[in-house]
Amino acid sequence: MKVIGLDVGEKRIGVAKVDSSTKIAIPVGFVENDVTVWDKLSTIARMNSTNWFVLGLPRSNEGNETKQTLYVRQFAKTLVSKIPNLKIRFQDESLTSVEAEARLKKRKKNYVRGDIDAEAATIILQDFIENFKAQAEAPKPKAPATAASRITNNAVVSSVTSTVKNEAKKVNMQKLKVKHKIKKWKVVLSFILVVAILAGAGTGVFFIIKDKRAKEREEYYRQLEAEMEPDVFNFTITPGESIFDIKKKLAEAGYSAEEINLAFDSTYDFDFLAGRPAGASLEGYLYGETHEFYKDTSVKDIITKFLEGTKQVIDENNLVLRFAERGLTLHQGVTLASIVQKESPAPEMPTVAQVFLSRLEYGWLLGSDVTVSYALDVIDPNRESYTDNTSALTIDSCYNTRLYAGLPCGPISNPGINALLSVANPSDTAYLYFLTGDDGVMYYSYTEAEHNQNAYLHCQTLCNVSL
Repeated sequence: MKVIGLDVGEKRIGVAKVDSSTKIAIPVGFVENDVTVWDKLSTIARMNSTNWFVLGLPRSNEGNETKQTLYVRQFAKTLVSKIPNLKIRFQDESLTSVEAEARLKKRKKNYVRGDIDAEAATIILQDFIENFKAQAEAPKPKAPATAASRITNNAVVSSVTSTVKNEAKKVNMQKLKVKHKIKKWKVVLSFILVVAILAGAGTGVFFIIKDKRAKEREEYYRQLEAEMEPDVFNFTITPGESIFDIKKKLAEAGYSAEEINLAFDSTYDFDFLAGRPAGASLEGYLYGETHEFYKDTSVKDIITKFLEGTKQVIDENNLVLRFAERGLTLHQGVTLASIVQKESPAPEMPTVAQVFLSRLEYGWLLGSDVTVSYALDVIDPNRESYTDNTSALTIDSCYNTRLYAGLPCGPISNPGINALLSVANPSDTAYLYFLTGDDGVMYYSYTEAEHNQNAYLHCQTLCNVSL
């Protein structure tokens, strides 16, 4: 059975999961806390076949509830109303995000805020599992002696007492035949014999119990070691990562370049791949998720697992039909979603998708800088030939939407659910331009003059970042 852990924030929600067979919590990723969050968490529950959620319950350093505690409790109530038969447990937590960031700093150089949220969810879920396990293994309170046990104990005492009395009686009967010293010796000897028999029996029981407990402790530590160093590993694809990023991560996981390239060049039997142009790569079709694999899993099997996730997302959200309603094939919809994924944060994706769809309808250039960056990654990854933005924008590539109208020849990243659904259901707006300002705010406009004004007022730095 799997359990999902959540680190609930007002902007993002970190997600982790644990399997009852391994008892090791692993990060899944994060979701934006917007109007689609209930559907996203419901999808996560279905994909993991579980209705158990553990939510971190924030506390102050003194252990008191805070404003954020109340927010999480209210979030839990709403979540239960949105997902039928959901079961929720809380795990008290304090400064979990600080610990999560410290862990990430030790493990990797580059990480985003969402990675911290996912790691925090992992800590929360692992603490819950450890506390649950400790409670289950805690020794039960010693039960008071029952009537039956008291009768048994009294019988033993009575038996010992009777034996001693009988011996004493025999000694008294022989008083006239033997000397006083011999009689006394026999009484003492009889008593010592009885005590020795009882003591011997007690010692045997003691060593049997001690040996049993020692074996139980040994088995516990053996299982603990197996959990601490399992023969498995986690592999994560984050929405927005390209095949170049994924290949690099596989190499870091210990796979050879030969096996990686061979696996990515292989054929995979999924219907949704049939609509791609001849010779197209798997770019765009490896759905972002965290999966657990045995260490001897082949790269081809790893890719297959992520392709299965893509199939599930396409089928569950009826993307073929919903993209068709926008005049797009599945491949075109995935391609546009891959651009939206790289261009904007989740809350802005529906509006950015609307801008691009409008430009396609009018036959305009998409004019997306992120497609130019991908073209450079394909042709000049080290930026040796195209050393500045002016020359980069002229790169002759079917991915260069600053040079060629329409969609690029394929996806430029692997889009997440937010980007895919934004293309399927864009915002009801009519903008034709957008940019991200130096303050992180998205600025939209209807005319090129307004767009240039926005760039002048809000984008002196970001609009000049090297591609």
